[in-house]
Amino acid sequence: MPAVTERFDAVIIGAGQAASALANRLGTAGMTVAVIERRAVGGTCVNVGCTPTKAMVASARVARLAARAGEYGVTIPGTPVVDMAAVNDRTRAIVDKSRAGLERWIAGLPGCTLIHGHARFESARTVRVGDRLLEADKIFIDVGGRASASNIEGLGDVDWLSSSDMVTLRELPRHLVVIGGSYIGLEFAQMFRRFGSQVTVVERGARLMPREDSDVSDEIRAILEAEGIVFKLDAECIQVRPHPEGGAVITHGGKEQTVGSHILVAAGRVPNTDDLGLDKAGVRTGPHGHIEVDEQLRTNVPGIWALGDCNGRGAFTHTAYNDYEIVAANLLDGESRSVNDRIPVYALYIDPPLGRVGMTEEQALAQGRTVRVGKRPMARVGRAVEKGESQGSMRIVADAQTDEILGAAILGPGGDEAVHMVLAAMAAGMTSRQLTHVVAIHPTVSELIPTIAGELDAPHAGGG
Repeated sequence: MPAVTERFDAVIIGAGQAASALANRLGTAGMTVAVIERRAVGGTCVNVGCTPTKAMVASARVARLAARAGEYGVTIPGTPVVDMAAVNDRTRAIVDKSRAGLERWIAGLPGCTLIHGHARFESARTVRVGDRLLEADKIFIDVGGRASASNIEGLGDVDWLSSSDMVTLRELPRHLVVIGGSYIGLEFAQMFRRFGSQVTVVERGARLMPREDSDVSDEIRAILEAEGIVFKLDAECIQVRPHPEGGAVITHGGKEQTVGSHILVAAGRVPNTDDLGLDKAGVRTGPHGHIEVDEQLRTNVPGIWALGDCNGRGAFTHTAYNDYEIVAANLLDGESRSVNDRIPVYALYIDPPLGRVGMTEEQALAQGRTVRVGKRPMARVGRAVEKGESQGSMRIVADAQTDEILGAAILGPGGDEAVHMVLAAMAAGMTSRQLTHVVAIHPTVSELIPTIAGELDAPHAGGG
């Protein structure tokens, strides 16, 4: 007997960061909404991303401070010991509370039905979840992504870990080998080094964090090397082989072998779009599986939108949430908002963190701009010195002709927070000269931002 079609005004596939807020707006507007989630409500951020990793970063920071207590005139009897099971228990408690609260909220939203199961399109207006067939004129896809490791030879022959696996570990790896020297890989490298693991990072590129200015990448490497992390760069043709002690990572044309008890693959992510039946809806995807959308997040099929990591227009919780804001404003508020309006901003959560907004100096020069740059090492920032955290630097990049603020990078204590002063200035259209007029609290890291804006160097262009 064919399933009875259930009619909704809107169907949201995936319960990530954009979905819950969108369901609330649509329901408040009087629509009936079905939210479908195959795994855990909250998506990557709540379950295996931001929430658990930042909880673990906090534990790792405490371990590091305990080891450095003597530098601050504090004596701790005995040697601090990290209990990974206890770290995991704390992390899981935070995650479980966040997920449960979010699930209760979604289930209680006006006009909202929360459905657990795997959604697949049967047409541009119908979605099947098990024995249920749902129909709606508006369908929103918010299915996120997952770790990718398909291009590493031999990986299928060893037990390897993804970032999702790392947040469930209850025993400390003896030697963690991290494949990938970018944001996710470096965060785990530092936290597990601080927990007590030997850590080696293997990176294909010539330097870490290629999206950052080269001197910022060098500063990040210096911070991590000072904590005992080993780096193997220019590691082309990475292969993995079984080994009695865990796994062996082969690099540099077979000339080098790194044996680890655990191998973390942090070499990229892919969208969860391959099993949604998008072809039956006629929805186009790009070469890497991302759903193709326009600047207002509409797919090529009228009435279907894609939000969050699966659309390739951002890979952060804050960009996913902004996707919701754009869609809701355009659908419900008569606005015409676009992803092109937002200023790129993100952070790397090593300790100290890197806060980044807009363009780097190298990116601006590559665009043919003439720029002025202001820099200050954290060793000359009073707040950083007082806290005993004087590694890193601050910088602001401005257009030499228009004085437009193009970007900033703050690598140091509170860098992920302080960068918002520059973000707000850029969003308000302030020039670097106008930024110098801001009076900020002393003593803070942020107070140096107006000072740096007033100390820009001479104009220079690419190739000069």
